[in-house]
This record gives sequence, structure tokens and C-alpha cells, in this order.
Amino acid sequence: MNQAITDYIDNIKQEWQIEICKSLRQIIHEAIPGVEERLQYGKPHYLKKGKYACVLGTAKGWVSFTIFNAKALEAPESFFEPGDPDRKTIKIREGQVVDHAFLGQLIQQAASEIN
Repeated sequence: MNQAITDYIDNIKQEWQIEICKSLRQIIHEAIPGVEERLQYGKPHYLKKGKYACVLGTAKGWVSFTIFNAKALEAPESFFEPGDPDRKTIKIREGQVVDHAFLGQLIQQAASEIN
């Protein structure tokens, strides 16, 4: 794991966001064996074979998590924010329950498209 990503997460101001980011990081590493971590544009990016797989970041009221190569992903209505079909974003707010198994499946599915 990249120390810059650890530092990014440890320096987040809100404790609940730290926990979400740590959880997302673990899910990513489980879903994409050998994933590369890189702090880029001030945010943790995760790459497979040098190509973007996902990125996370924080804002005042949520943690933003974007999955790349996501055109084929299917999720319940309003699970993802509206936007580019190849980049699907969820906003996780304080107290929101995250289905780790489902999110891991989505990450794994999208990453399988990276050759």
C-alpha cells in the first residue's frame, strides 16, 4: 500500500469519512489483486495495469467513489449519481450503510474490463 494514500486518509478531518475511505481501500484491494495506488490530482487513484480502475475523494458531506470502465455495471435505481456511463460515481454520506460485497463485485466486474 502506498504511504501517500495512507497519509491522505489519516489527514481527513471527519472520523466517519476516514472509516469509509479505509473500508473502500480494503474493498478495492480485495476486488483487484495487485492494484496500484497513486495519489494524483490530490486524490487516491487505483490502477490496474497502469489504467484507472477507481478513485475516491471527500467533500464536506460525503465520500465520493468513482468506478471507471463502468458501462456494463448494473445497480439499483439511484445507486449511482447521474453522469458519464463509463464512470459511475456514488456519494456515501454519514450513517449510510455500504454493501461491501455488492460494491466489491461492481469493482471487480469493472476492473475485469481492463486488459
